[in-house]
Amino acid sequence: MVILPDASVLPYGNHRPNFGQRVLVASGARIIGQVTAGDDTSFWFNVVARGDVQTITIGQRTNIQDQTVVHVTTGTGPCLIGDDVTVGHKATIHACTVGHRVLVGMGSILLDDVVIPDDSMIGAGSLVTPGKTFEPGWLIMGSPAKAVRLLSDKERDFLKKSAAQYVTTAQNYFSLAVSL
Repeated sequence: MVILPDASVLPYGNHRPNFGQRVLVASGARIIGQVTAGDDTSFWFNVVARGDVQTITIGQRTNIQDQTVVHVTTGTGPCLIGDDVTVGHKATIHACTVGHRVLVGMGSILLDDVVIPDDSMIGAGSLVTPGKTFEPGWLIMGSPAKAVRLLSDKERDFLKKSAAQYVTTAQNYFSLAVSL
């Protein structure tokens, strides 16, 4: 794990964040409490992942981009984010389930009990209202969000490539931490 300057990985109560190998926590990020992240996951600048009252589980090769908030509330279920997920800048992911190979567009809001299945894409600025579920492989967008069309093969391929690109970018930041 690499924690850049001014990042915080903090316990809450009896719970500490638990990370796999090669996890990056960028400057300004705050990872708190019951947060688990798999290998090659990255938390970018000023992300808050606050697992104080429920668990947050994030898979492998997932990137949570700048100023995103991942949270839960007392009485809600956990927050689950799968493998090879790209969460765009300033998203809010709240007490919901995001499958594998998903792109959550910048500024999107996913609320309690939402289920975003594998191989899906959420358009930038979308609002996914509580309890909404979708079928795999769709472009989901709007406010409130709706499934608008099936993803093309090219778009599905991009989902995994986007996650892989962020694994490489995070590894480049590892050298920055060592040189400070």
